[in-house]
Amino acid sequence: MNHTNQKKLVINGEIALLLKGLIIGKVLTLLVIGGLFWWLLRPRIWVSSNPSSLAIQSSNTASMTMFAFQTIADIPVGSFKYGGSTAWAHIRQLVDSQIQNAHPQLQLRYVEPTNSSPGSGSGIRMLLDGQLDFAQSSRPLTTEESTIAKQRGFTLEQRQVGIDGIAVVVNSSLNVAGLTIDQLQQIYLGQITNWKQVGGPDLPITPFAQRPEDADTMIFSSNKDLKNQAFSSQVQYVYSTTQALRQISKTPGGLYYASARTVVPQCSVKPLALGHTPNQLIPPYREPKVQPQECLHKRNQINTEAIKDGSYPLTTKLFVIIKHNNAREQQAGEAYARLLLTDEGQKAIEYAGFIGVR
Repeated sequence: MNHTNQKKLVINGEIALLLKGLIIGKVLTLLVIGGLFWWLLRPRIWVSSNPSSLAIQSSNTASMTMFAFQTIADIPVGSFKYGGSTAWAHIRQLVDSQIQNAHPQLQLRYVEPTNSSPGSGSGIRMLLDGQLDFAQSSRPLTTEESTIAKQRGFTLEQRQVGIDGIAVVVNSSLNVAGLTIDQLQQIYLGQITNWKQVGGPDLPITPFAQRPEDADTMIFSSNKDLKNQAFSSQVQYVYSTTQALRQISKTPGGLYYASARTVVPQCSVKPLALGHTPNQLIPPYREPKVQPQECLHKRNQINTEAIKDGSYPLTTKLFVIIKHNNAREQQAGEAYARLLLTDEGQKAIEYAGFIGVR
């Protein structure tokens, strides 16, 4: 074989190798692109770091929910404003997008207060003032709120759609077994001021709370003698639960109460067991308790069984507050409540970490 032929063979071999490399590269590129499309489009269910909360992203589950929501008649058309309880955020995230997928004519817009912290109280006040079409509350209406509504020519209805536990959290370093409901109330009335009075260390108690007029929940609502009692001057008021948790994490004697769904999974604080008597304390979390060093990888789950059977002593009801004025506001509130009371609406409430009522 002469030199020219050898050179041709080398060139042909290099071309063949180059073509082979190009083909392999294209195949790999197609595989990567195909894998990416499969990852983006595949049905999936994501479970949050709190196992008691399940956020559904499966297209199959969404279509099932849409089917159930489509059985509800008399859905009003238009854009409607709503707001209120911060505990309801988990329900809003899970169910509202599915409601609007099933009923695109019903457009829901969450509105926060401008001059106060978000909560049940501020939401009801905005409803009374005409700034909302319906409200979400994790406490009952007060006599004053019902009276104001009548003075303005309409009435308010509270339609229950769920149940929530109220949890008490303290600084994670505090060594105390728990509190009775009476002890908790006495702390906020200023009658108990040191943790040693309830079996803890010699340490001043620093109670935090939202302002009663804005607050999501009430701890005196079950006690008629204390229902209208004012908090102690020692109570430090916070704008939100987020702010309260930050304060407690750096206050050794700090204490706060809020929706169990909101505070029990938090790593920066410790939830306390509560009871009617010192020897019958029930934790707001499922045993065994997750230790602080494990909290970044798994979270405490809500003790839904104890909340459901009534053994956990501090609970509240979740209400849709409906404005009865024979107008579009009433239609929107009634439709939203009916949607949450469907089978799929109740499942969504339970997936969000609350207790259904049906």
